[in-house]
Amino acid sequence: MAITSLCKGRDKRDERGFTLLEVITVLAIVIILATLAAGSYQKSLVRANEAALHQDLSEMRKAIDNYTMDKEAAPNSLDDLVSAQYLRQIPVDPMTHNAYWNTDTCDTVLSPDQTSTGLCDVHSVNDAVSPFENTAYSSW
Repeated sequence: MAITSLCKGRDKRDERGFTLLEVITVLAIVIILATLAAGSYQKSLVRANEAALHQDLSEMRKAIDNYTMDKEAAPNSLDDLVSAQYLRQIPVDPMTHNAYWNTDTCDTVLSPDQTSTGLCDVHSVNDAVSPFENTAYSSW
């Protein structure tokens, strides 16, 4: 009788919780998975910012072209696009988190009716290199 009662007590004691080794193993696995997820998350943030930069540049370039064709004169600054309502506001560069952009002025005309030249292109001020495209953001 004494042996069976000891075994029953031991079984109940083993079922009460986890051992320290089991807890440490589970924590190690969770930390490894969290580390992998954080790296993947950082990459997805960079990809999202790059996609936003491509979209912003495309919209501003389209607005410059539309302004130039409609007004028969190129804008002198990005503020001209906002005041003429071709853009609601100057977008914030997702890489630098400010609304400053490098602009190019050109002497080319888009149509024979164009009377003056001015702003023709826009680029990011960030000179960092994209990890996915291996080109500087300022060259886009």
